[in-house]
Amino acid sequence: MIVDGQSSEAIAAAADRLRAGDLVVFPTETVYGLGADAGSDAAVAGIFRAKGRPSDHPLIVHVAAGAKGTQALSHFAQPLPPFAEKLVRAFWPGPLTLIVTRQPGVGAAAAGGQDTIGLRCPAHAVAQALLEACAERGVLGLAGPSANRFGRVSPTTAQHVQDEFGDELLIVDGGACAVGIESTIVDCSRGAPVLLRPGAITRDQVEAACGEPLRDKADLAAPDPRASGTLEAHYAPDAKVRLMDAKALQSALDVLGAQAAHIAVWARSPLKSRSQRVLQRRMPDDAATAAQQLFAVLRGFDAEGAKLIWIETPPDTPEWEGVRDRLQRAAAA
Repeated sequence: MIVDGQSSEAIAAAADRLRAGDLVVFPTETVYGLGADAGSDAAVAGIFRAKGRPSDHPLIVHVAAGAKGTQALSHFAQPLPPFAEKLVRAFWPGPLTLIVTRQPGVGAAAAGGQDTIGLRCPAHAVAQALLEACAERGVLGLAGPSANRFGRVSPTTAQHVQDEFGDELLIVDGGACAVGIESTIVDCSRGAPVLLRPGAITRDQVEAACGEPLRDKADLAAPDPRASGTLEAHYAPDAKVRLMDAKALQSALDVLGAQAAHIAVWARSPLKSRSQRVLQRRMPDDAATAAQQLFAVLRGFDAEGAKLIWIETPPDTPEWEGVRDRLQRAAAA
């Protein structure tokens, strides 16, 4: 059931459900999240069941802004290192997740059993209204992975979620997600910042804000903590995804000629096909707009019956890193 996120009654009802241990879908600026009380291992177990997600694959915990967010930080996390505090000040609320050392005995299921936990403060008015209402009821954080079956395409509208799960979940509608891909993840648990997942906040922005360079995974003796969205294969539509440069795309279309069918193409470069059965969509030239459209485009191609999705490889530049990451994982599925 989809409810209006602008309605205070709907927010209160959703918060009541979360306090009772139920699941509720909520919007963020990145994607829609499948939420549960992060402090209740039983409630969080419902997320793993609904998604078909392995229980050792950790979830990101969403917290409110302001004083309630500060309370949630101290509840879930041990004191942050100075560089992590700088990142909080620079980017919260916003699309940045920090992996930090977890307080013992708190959020074990959401953390996938690890000693670290991922925390984020979303920059979405409806998400913040829900988090505030939850905090007033004693729920200090919402575990909230993307509201889709495990490994599939993330949802960026309430309708995407309903298409995936039907009417079995309460979905708080906050409109289309403005960012469109999941948050940047920075590990702050090993004494130096390490980028685990790229997103809308770039490497350069992270380094400038925290005042030190991002370290390479290979630089640190301890292994990376497990984190959301870092599996090699992820974000996959039903159709098979293949990345190619513009020349290879055009050559493939030329070889198939008028017989090409069940193929969808998302590209920045102008391409020609002799087949009327090839679906073509224009990829935006700027990374932010492409990111906002990415998951909706993949879902749309599935809905139109595509069996193959051919995508022009994004530029190898910092602002495109998040889009490249999602497409490479989709192609690996």
